[in-house]
Amino acid sequence: MATSLSRKEAERRRLRGVALLDQGRSQTEVALALGVSPAAVCQWVKARRDGGAEALKAKPPSGRPPKLGPKQLARLEKLLLQGPGKHGYATELWTLRRVAEMIQKHFGKTYDPSGVWHVLTRMGWSCQKPERRARERDDDAVVRWRKQRWPHIKKRATHRQQHRFRR
Repeated sequence: MATSLSRKEAERRRLRGVALLDQGRSQTEVALALGVSPAAVCQWVKARRDGGAEALKAKPPSGRPPKLGPKQLARLEKLLLQGPGKHGYATELWTLRRVAEMIQKHFGKTYDPSGVWHVLTRMGWSCQKPERRARERDDDAVVRWRKQRWPHIKKRATHRQQHRFRR
């Protein structure tokens, strides 16, 4: 029964569950009322028994804290939205290496390009492939070519294949 509760919401649910137990409800009743498994309620009881009410409180996230905080991420996003050309790059394409250079230049934090990927996903960005189409492309000329030239080319190729495999 995995849920996506925040740490504070999960703490509130645990404290509510223990309060219901203190009112005389059974572990099964508490589990049904809160939408958790009976095993979870059993763990809460054991945690309170071993560590008191403090054991039911939310704990800070484990792992290394991020190098860039929320304000820095917002500033980085503004910088990235200006485009690579504004920052001296020849093409209008953000790469992980370029973003790592931007972070180093503006925030003094070093990131491996693979770590930049995690920063960008935390910001809600995703990998995008550039469109494989020339800027100078003339769509009207392409349409004309497809209508006028392509049928002749296709007809010749079909005609050649018919004669190629005869005995």
